[in-house]
Amino acid sequence: MVITDVKIHTVLNNSRIIAYASVVIDDWLMIRDLKLVQGNNRLFVAMPSRKLAEGGFADMVHPIFEDVRESIELSVFNAYYDFLADEYSTM
Repeated sequence: MVITDVKIHTVLNNSRIIAYASVVIDDWLMIRDLKLVQGNNRLFVAMPSRKLAEGGFADMVHPIFEDVRESIELSVFNAYYDFLADEYSTM
């Protein structure tokens, strides 16, 4: 599995969700609405989810293996930092 593209779509300043992203895997599968979240101790990537009728949320996409999750997180983090660098370089 190779992550072939990551796009940062929305950056928020007043929320624990600091950005939304889309990830393309192997040029044939896109996962939209990943959330970059500022947790209590660190940044993390939350998978797209939907609200359940009985309350709570369920992930729509869930990496089975830890190394896949780490690869997705690292790709989103790098794209976010690149996005910020581009924003600050144009100021």
